[in-house]
Amino acid sequence: MAKAIKKDTIHAGGIDIGIYTTDFKNEYISLTDIAKYRSIQPSITIHNWLRGRDVVEFLGLWESLHNPEFKLIEFDKFKKDAGTNAYVFSIKDWTENLGAIGLKSKSGRYGGIYAHIDIAFEFASWISPEFKLYIIKDYQRLKYDENSRLSLSWNLNREVAKLNYRIHTDAIQEHLTVPELTQSQKSFIYANEADMPKDVLIGKTAREWKSENTNKKGNMRDYASIHQLLVLANMESYNAILIGQGISQPERMEKLHDLAARQLNVLDSVNLDDLPQLPDSKKV
Repeated sequence: MAKAIKKDTIHAGGIDIGIYTTDFKNEYISLTDIAKYRSIQPSITIHNWLRGRDVVEFLGLWESLHNPEFKLIEFDKFKKDAGTNAYVFSIKDWTENLGAIGLKSKSGRYGGIYAHIDIAFEFASWISPEFKLYIIKDYQRLKYDENSRLSLSWNLNREVAKLNYRIHTDAIQEHLTVPELTQSQKSFIYANEADMPKDVLIGKTAREWKSENTNKKGNMRDYASIHQLLVLANMESYNAILIGQGISQPERMEKLHDLAARQLNVLDSVNLDDLPQLPDSKKV
């Protein structure tokens, strides 16, 4: 299955600059768009930059720090003629023969030469130090907006999860415990039922998670993804209904497993950026 590509745009100095990621860790910025700030022939500008020996050495150092698959012996041969008049930097040879990951050449409508943000900022500095600052400023704005949306979504889902947890425990108290039980027996029932949805969703109980993560503060919910928190909240709410209907725990586990699988599949296919945005509180 092909990796989903998340695309965005930085606006700097009147230039729209494409940016994308496939893993939400490593982001690549269009050198082609950056080069348009200086030239109507961006490809020539990029390759002129790539011919410099100091640039080639910088790229090799970046790869050696971030890419364990980078072929250092082949790199020594590759850089031998860097900086000479006859030297031509081939991105295809760089990626295919040396296993480099810092530069990407993409075709199609949004094609061009892309570079990891570390490398792209270095190129932008060569184009214009002032332009680089414009790029960094809007990149920071983009990251702030993303983090604000994620933080809001995460906190909202966490609060929903807390409310559904209360509904879940109330159902357990009403339908699965009786006055004749000792406090120890009641505690066991609560713990067993509270752990069951987590066990179905994540594959481990709260106690098991804690024993495997002794160096982490908080509980399993604090480290769950937005999707997991949302699905867990729905599972606990649904389980409360099933408990009220008198359905046995093994049958409830099957139903909750089906629910979790369906909802995770749907959520994994949803791009949060395509959803309606909440209004900016500063503008309300």
